[in-house]
Amino acid sequence: MKLLNADLITASDTVSEAFEEAVNTITDFPESTAEIGDYLSGIFDIIAEYAITYGGRLLAALALLLIGFRIIKILNKKLAKAKVFDKIESSTKNFMFKVLDVAAKVLLVILAASILGVPMASVVAVIGSAGLAIGLALEGSLGNIASGVVLMVTKPFKEGDFITVGGADGGVVNDIGIFYTSITTPDNRRIVYPNSTIAGATLVNVTAEKDRRVDLVFTTSYNADVQTVKNCIAAVIEKHELVKKDPEPFVRLSKHADSALEFTVRVWTDAADYWTVYFDLLEQVKAGFDAKGIEIPYPQMDVHIKENKN
Repeated sequence: MKLLNADLITASDTVSEAFEEAVNTITDFPESTAEIGDYLSGIFDIIAEYAITYGGRLLAALALLLIGFRIIKILNKKLAKAKVFDKIESSTKNFMFKVLDVAAKVLLVILAASILGVPMASVVAVIGSAGLAIGLALEGSLGNIASGVVLMVTKPFKEGDFITVGGADGGVVNDIGIFYTSITTPDNRRIVYPNSTIAGATLVNVTAEKDRRVDLVFTTSYNADVQTVKNCIAAVIEKHELVKKDPEPFVRLSKHADSALEFTVRVWTDAADYWTVYFDLLEQVKAGFDAKGIEIPYPQMDVHIKENKN
């Protein structure tokens, strides 16, 4: 039986070619039981020679992966603390680091494959085929990634902003990820939106601006004096510490409704104090109306019964 030639493996360009050539040096499967021992011995010789010749490459590839992954982890921590990224928003920075982490690890695996002797043309072909298959299987997920990149570039909101998406319940942005963005509602519910949903929906960023206007409408009876009502509302507004003086508060009679006069009130405050001012004015204006004897009407219906004399 012809056994393995050690020079055959070392002369080969790749691991797979060397192994194939080495196996071809063995004769066909033995026809008698007496030749089985020699046949198995030849196979063991191939395995041993293959391990000796390429064991160093395998160890080098494993060492590259272990050390490389450790270095990538350390670099990620150092990049997160680098002052050059201080001016970048945390959501954008986190997204960028995730993309760089994945790209670095993929490159490391490719380098390890090259050490083992895998041809780069084959690696590129495999990556291309795998990318096509994954792209078809994860069409929605890739759409989320693309939308995530758009959100990072356009920056319609950032972590900590209060947003509403498509008219749904709003909440504070907790995390902007590669695939999903999560928010927490005021009643402490966690809502997770696919990035593609956010990119394609109407988005309202409540806290994008520092100031916010509070709009209210108060009603009084037609018997109320207009100037007295305006003075009463203005006095309540003047006393509230969270209401801004500039822009000047707006108080005007805005409508003659069916059974009441309607007064429109517009005041400005910090976005964070919006609901405090909103509810305070509702309560305090009602108390002011009661103190001034100003009537707040409610819907009424007069029913007239006509007697039938027949």
